[in-house]
Amino acid sequence: MTQPLAQAQTLYRIVGPDGRVTFSDKPPAAAAKVTPLSADGKDAGGAASALPYELRQVAAKYPVTLFSAKECMPCDEGRTLLRSRGIPFTEKTVESNDDAESLKRLANTSSVPLLTVGGQQIKGYSAPEWTQYLNAAGYPEKNKLPAGYRYAEPSPLVAAKPTELAPSAAKAPEAPARTSAPAPAAATRVSPSNPAGIQF
Repeated sequence: MTQPLAQAQTLYRIVGPDGRVTFSDKPPAAAAKVTPLSADGKDAGGAASALPYELRQVAAKYPVTLFSAKECMPCDEGRTLLRSRGIPFTEKTVESNDDAESLKRLANTSSVPLLTVGGQQIKGYSAPEWTQYLNAAGYPEKNKLPAGYRYAEPSPLVAAKPTELAPSAAKAPEAPARTSAPAPAAATRVSPSNPAGIQF
């Protein structure tokens, strides 16, 4: 006799106005902060969890990434195609020399747009070619994203390094540190109860 499979149920992590944390399988009518959790206890409120099941499965198996640049007409056309079809994707911008070098190592190209669908790389923009790869991966031909779905903001391909100080700024004299050292002898007050003039 087979046992019925347990269905995954959404749990809610609720932080009340007093900071107290509770968990429930029912969403509260009103709460200060509510986070839906998946069956394994992880945050299920991300964009991926908002996707329909079929689209979530395809996106997990064949993630789509668009490599783009500013003022790039083919990049804009490619982005428009992806959004009109409802394809969840990540966008990486190529703006600096580090970005360009990283793209060259990644895909042996320095031109954009570049689209990756899973492990496949499509160089340049061609609507028929992009559509063919997206169809082959199993992405739906019509937009199935839920209303209110928000695409993540594009981010640089290489994370920006902290700026270094200019040599002249690095050698600038530091301001003298403030200490609680005793005042100069001229300013000390000698009195019968403090003959040495010690101050704190």
